[in-house]
Amino acid sequence: MPEVKSIFREVLPKQGQLSMEDVPTMILCKPKLLPLKSVTLEKLEKMQMEAQEAVKQQELAMKEQLQ
Repeated sequence: MPEVKSIFREVLPKQGQLSMEDVPTMILCKPKLLPLKSVTLEKLEKMQMEAQEAVKQQELAMKEQLQ
């Protein structure tokens, strides 16, 4: 690749301080996919369903004993 000659020449100060501003810029990152239900919520719902089924079974057993 041929070198391109620049019109501008780099000039560094011989006295004083050389400073450069670091301007913060926005960085885009990948979106994070979050589950609609948390694992804990799913566990609680499962426990609640199991408890309701156990209550229904107990009620059926009580009805059968009374008859």
